[in-house]
Amino acid sequence: MLLAGDLFSFPDSLPFKPMFSPDSEPWEWVRRIATALEEFDLGHFHYAWEVPPGCSVEGEVYIHPSVKLPPYCSITGPVYIAEGCQIRPGALIRGHVIAGPNCVLGNSCEFKNCLLLAGVQVPHFSYVGDSVLGNGSHLGAGAICSNLRLDQSEIAVMLPNGSRVNSGLKKLGALVGDHAEVGCNAVLNPGAVLGRRSLVMPGLAFRGILADDTVAYGSASIQTAPRGG
Repeated sequence: MLLAGDLFSFPDSLPFKPMFSPDSEPWEWVRRIATALEEFDLGHFHYAWEVPPGCSVEGEVYIHPSVKLPPYCSITGPVYIAEGCQIRPGALIRGHVIAGPNCVLGNSCEFKNCLLLAGVQVPHFSYVGDSVLGNGSHLGAGAICSNLRLDQSEIAVMLPNGSRVNSGLKKLGALVGDHAEVGCNAVLNPGAVLGRRSLVMPGLAFRGILADDTVAYGSASIQTAPRGG
């Protein structure tokens, strides 16, 4: 069995806590994102912030007044951006995104149907789709949360006992536990699960489940040859 509470501690600072049970399967949190935003009724908020030139904001969007919008970004609701977040130039936030306090939504990064808990850092050139990123987790530059199998079939998730369970989802990215780290240019294959404080080394294509406090790494044989004139 794998429960959301094994991977994540939902922060009290986010107003959606009752909708994300720690006793549910963690991929159910991905299903709950749209419902949570709908029930929160983002349309009741009015904004004092200014949209700078080159920045597009459409639909029902809540952005905390402490968050400064950059030039050249695109935000399409429904979206909730909490206090202290950084949205950097070139960010594409394209619907059903919840970002908890003090997250970094980085330059040239794309976010879609995802839940970022408190203090998540996604600073450069990443894709995060249909995923949950735990408190204090970090994606290195170019890390990708792949959310669709090549054959487009439903995605199975590996459990700690080595068995697999069908998520019932055709799109499911990564479930990244609290304070996990993902190295630069790593790919988390659909349904990947990273335990708390785990680490995926740079350039690795990871699938399956990684236990708490565990490092995933691989070695490659590098060939060399003389350089021609």
